[in-house]
Amino acid sequence: MTAEAPTAPTVPYGQLVPVAVHFDDLDALGLLHNARYPLLVERAWTELWNARGVRFDGDWAAAGDACNAVRELVIGYEAPVTRPGTYAVHLWLERLGTTALTYGFRLCSADGATTYARGTRVLVRLDADTLRPAPWSEGFRQAGRELLRPAG
Repeated sequence: MTAEAPTAPTVPYGQLVPVAVHFDDLDALGLLHNARYPLLVERAWTELWNARGVRFDGDWAAAGDACNAVRELVIGYEAPVTRPGTYAVHLWLERLGTTALTYGFRLCSADGATTYARGTRVLVRLDADTLRPAPWSEGFRQAGRELLRPAG
């Protein structure tokens, strides 16, 4: 008889990305500092897109779809994170436009069952020379469609 490897938690749409909360992420009350939530989301989002070949390596002209800026960030805190450990960020796309996208996120338990915070963020793809909105590449759009939350 052999032991089966544990299966990764699944979500009905989007993807769960593991993140670590460290002791020094906690505030004086022993709670995850409010500014750390968006940081954990950013790290998860970066990891997700790096795995799909979208990354910034220091050259804005070569960055392509990684040349983008945050237009809006909305976050609501639902329950405190009270200890270091492994958690997850559930990421998905709410909207994928020509030059902008809106993604949703939840900072949650590693299995996705408990939500600590949720929100949305709007990103705008930029032309590296003009810093004006520019269209996402077709490759990016294809990868993004896989992350779209089903309507309804």
